[in-house]
Amino acid sequence: MRIDNLPDQVRQFGDPKWRGKCPAETVEQVTFFNRLRREHPVTWGALAIHPRNEAQLRGGQFRAIAQHKAEGMTPGASDIIIPGRVSFVCEMKRRDRTQSKWQDGQLDYLAAAAHAGAFSCVALGADAAWEAFNEWLETI
Repeated sequence: MRIDNLPDQVRQFGDPKWRGKCPAETVEQVTFFNRLRREHPVTWGALAIHPRNEAQLRGGQFRAIAQHKAEGMTPGASDIIIPGRVSFVCEMKRRDRTQSKWQDGQLDYLAAAAHAGAFSCVALGADAAWEAFNEWLETI
């Protein structure tokens, strides 16, 4: 799925036309979470989570996947989730979106979160995620 095919209620932050060398998605997530926990240690930084999902489980681990789903793992869960009166739900991609892939269920999760009233977005890099986070703060 391409970013230009996002559901209407899911916002995008960052420049989708930007191309070039950029940090890996995991590095961008670490950067975002470090800044969040440094600047908001007792509020948003204490609440924010990055859920692990089945994309982390590969190679004959069907039983582990089934167990994790039974325990509440949701396929496609977004990379950054901050609960609140209006939740922040953000899927992180690399700044150069052509270097990222969509996993099964990610767009469906974002759309479901938006439908439930969450601030639902895709961020192209840590700076874009920070921009989205600050815009979310203005809405709550």
